[in-house]
Amino acid sequence: MKKFVLAATVLALAGFSAVQASEVNTIKNAAIVAVQDSAVKTPVKLEELPEPVTTALKSDAYKGWTATEAFSVKEGTKEYYLINIKKEAETGSVKIDKDGKPVQ
Repeated sequence: MKKFVLAATVLALAGFSAVQASEVNTIKNAAIVAVQDSAVKTPVKLEELPEPVTTALKSDAYKGWTATEAFSVKEGTKEYYLINIKKEAETGSVKIDKDGKPVQ
């Protein structure tokens, strides 16, 4: 009788542990949340960019690069211009604020 009670107790604890383990895995998986990008991009014509931005694009840092398209970006409290640039086969993009300073 003691063996039967002991065996039943061990099986009950093993079953309880298995249930608890699966619940923990479920909670871990539920805690992973993807954050969606909240930036708002609005297309801007190149000729409508502010003067400090166009001056920055003409500086030595971007010599030989040509702006192909521009966007006004509002990301939380930050506002900047995202300008796609091209140099022969190379392409890239730069972020410049309204004062012509690079944005990190």
